[in-house]
Amino acid sequence: MISVNKLSLFLGGRELYKDVSFRITKVDKIGLSGKNGAGKSTMLKLLTGYHKPTEGTISITKDLRLCYLPQELFTDSVKPIIEEVKTANAYIKKISDRLDEINHQLETRTDYESDSFLNLLDELTELNDAFNMHGGNDVAEQSESILKGLGFSDEDLNRPMNEFSGGWQMRVELAKLLVQAPDVLLLDEPTNHLDIESIDWLENYLKRYPGAVLLISHDKQFLDNITNRTLEINSGKVYDYNCNYSTYLVRREEERTLQLAAQKNQQREIEQKQKLIDKYRAKANKAAFAQSLIKQLDKMDVIEIDETDASSLRFRFPEPKPSGKLVAEVTNVGKEYPNNKIFKGLNFNIAKGEKIALIGKNGVGKSTFIKMMVNETDFEGDIKLGHNVSIGYFAQDEAAKLDVNKTIFETIDDVATGEVRKRIREILGSFLFQGDEIDKKVKVLSGGEKTRLALCKLLLEPYNFLILDEPTNHLDIISKEVLKNALQNYSGTLLLVSHDRDFLEGLSDRLYYIKDNNISIYFESVKVRLEKVAAEQNEIGVKKGKKKKEKKNTNYEDTKKLNGQLNKTNTQIANCEKTITKLESKIEAKEKEVSEIDFTKNPDSPLFSELEQIRKDLEVEMTKWEELEAKREELALLLAD
Repeated sequence: MISVNKLSLFLGGRELYKDVSFRITKVDKIGLSGKNGAGKSTMLKLLTGYHKPTEGTISITKDLRLCYLPQELFTDSVKPIIEEVKTANAYIKKISDRLDEINHQLETRTDYESDSFLNLLDELTELNDAFNMHGGNDVAEQSESILKGLGFSDEDLNRPMNEFSGGWQMRVELAKLLVQAPDVLLLDEPTNHLDIESIDWLENYLKRYPGAVLLISHDKQFLDNITNRTLEINSGKVYDYNCNYSTYLVRREEERTLQLAAQKNQQREIEQKQKLIDKYRAKANKAAFAQSLIKQLDKMDVIEIDETDASSLRFRFPEPKPSGKLVAEVTNVGKEYPNNKIFKGLNFNIAKGEKIALIGKNGVGKSTFIKMMVNETDFEGDIKLGHNVSIGYFAQDEAAKLDVNKTIFETIDDVATGEVRKRIREILGSFLFQGDEIDKKVKVLSGGEKTRLALCKLLLEPYNFLILDEPTNHLDIISKEVLKNALQNYSGTLLLVSHDRDFLEGLSDRLYYIKDNNISIYFESVKVRLEKVAAEQNEIGVKKGKKKKEKKNTNYEDTKKLNGQLNKTNTQIANCEKTITKLESKIEAKEKEVSEIDFTKNPDSPLFSELEQIRKDLEVEMTKWEELEAKREELALLLAD
């Protein structure tokens, strides 16, 4: 479907790709991998035509339908979101508009016998067939289903698009892409604005998606569960692996080990040849030999080790002073905004050393509860911190709070005190800020770099209660794994909000699940809880489906009766077919007996009349079978209606 041939691109004063080639087929679910700045998002923009390659070509099959979801988008549309999604499929909308136009003409025109009127009827038939073939009748139901899967409520569906935040608008944009069912989906960080339940829904949707998918994601589990192929962009090259992300990492490490061994052998060979050159180049009788060795070195392709950005990213949270056994006591806590009750009557305790994951859909109050814990918003009830508790708080917008006019070094130096100041460069180095990079202004940093710098500030004090609200936003997979490892080794108490399932798995020992203005506590993994939530939703969906079916059939008892009649008819047909088979066998046996009769001696043998009777019985059964088949078809049609 899509073929990239010897593509090169110069962008921003550097060569981003060099002679890159790969193909995308209709069965591919591809994860695009590479460190930040490698050119992943740019590759998607090249495939959409937004960027043009400096050299090489991108060939796309004629009439291929391709849809692209960027990382950020904003619209001021005032259309209800259900209408935004229903009308997103341009092809179906074009047919629908033409059908409306034709039906209007048929209602107003009176030249029923004219050729143009008859042509309209023919066009109407063709368009209706095309409309049905492309799912036009199901687009409303499908649009609603997708929007609800992405976290919208029934009340949200008729709200104008411009009433929603940028994150929720991105969900609508994603829904618009999915309802179009293009041949190729290009998705740039589609989980960025989704909550944990919506991510789970989208993952299952994309696993079943019939078209090709090329996606960028920092969600390892999302990639693993969807993709069957990984393209890695590294140092301007593209490496192609027919496997998911985790398997690719294993293979990549195996290849790197082989590269290191090959490089070591090559370096040994170079050193040996260089010694011989140095030894013999000044000797007349060995000069030709030395020149031969020099030519060999000139022709040698030096083995280069592919870049990796994980080698120096290592850190641990400082050992905190111990707190009391009771870290926090929540008593009859509630929170309410105008026309929006968030919590009511919360009562629970947080004990020393607990690692808690706070999960739930977007908008249910996760960040609000975090702000209540750190006293950044008012609330009803009481939250008491225990003895000697010191809170280290990472807000969802922590990276945005950084002073953009300060350098990386100044950001840390301004808040560091005591002995820590002597280790600022070491601490920054553990977060991949090394050498001259520490003199960069915060304003020029990427989202991931700002998040790393904000996290770095948490290392400056030995807090014994960390409260982290979406700390993995903008972090790449490797950085998230390093942060997870640091939190697993952290000896204090942890309260964590994250939508990244792989990050949470094995990190928390209990879940606080927010739903229906309350917090339920579960001693189980995120995976188990999501499976139970999905099962509950599926059960609700089955019940709704049954209600729709009951509504569609005017009388449930009639439907039950029709099903009973159909089952009875199926049984009668099966019995009838068995009888027909037996009669046909009897006829075959009787005909054999008749063929062996000596007509001269026994002209009035009863075998003739017996054979004739069996044939009559077969005719009766065949007629009966035909009548039963007609009845079965009729019953099936009634049930279908």
